[in-house]
Amino acid sequence: MPGPSGNVSVTRSTLRQQIADALRDEVLAGRLQPGQEFTVKEIADQYGVSATPVREALVDLSAQGLLDADHHRGFRVHEYSVADFRGIVEARSLVTDGMFQALVADRQDLLRPGDPRLAAALAGVRRRGEEAERAAACGDLTVLIGYDLRFWRELAALFGNAYLSDFLHRLRVQSWVCTVQYLRTLSDLRGVLWSGHTELVDALARRDATAARGIVEAYNTHSLALVERLAAG
Repeated sequence: MPGPSGNVSVTRSTLRQQIADALRDEVLAGRLQPGQEFTVKEIADQYGVSATPVREALVDLSAQGLLDADHHRGFRVHEYSVADFRGIVEARSLVTDGMFQALVADRQDLLRPGDPRLAAALAGVRRRGEEAERAAACGDLTVLIGYDLRFWRELAALFGNAYLSDFLHRLRVQSWVCTVQYLRTLSDLRGVLWSGHTELVDALARRDATAARGIVEAYNTHSLALVERLAAG
């Protein structure tokens, strides 16, 4: 059994992640606005914890591109521009293209036809996609973001590369942080949000990388046009 110091370390690490997750959700929900500033003490007081795990959580979020650190004034929510969003979308495309190419090249054991693990994994990803589509149809942005992040993380995991999965997840979070500031200016999001999740899963289940790539390209085109239109006012 680990000694007392080990238990303290695990507890602090868990608290650090919980605070980071909570603050990320605050940003995605629009309750922490781009450019908004705060200090370690303010966050520690808000959550009723010591400064150490808060500082560690804020440093983690800074490394992920969600916050900017100012040694004299604390932290502030990173302000993404439309140009930033274009760059994120381009990076996302490079990652997904690599995933789809691996599918065509048949390099991933998990994705081999007939493997029962594939059917089970795809069914799970598809359920996430169905929930995301329902949220999109209802215009429920908060629920959509949660299911969309899980959808892409689980989908990327099918390709057996944890580094790729983590990188794509980071890009997905950044893209949502960038877009929520524009999307939340609309009073009704029904019919506005992308909802091609299950179509993408079905294309991958058929091992149709061309169709999958086309679906993602259409999604990116839709997202860019929407953000550019909303940013232009």
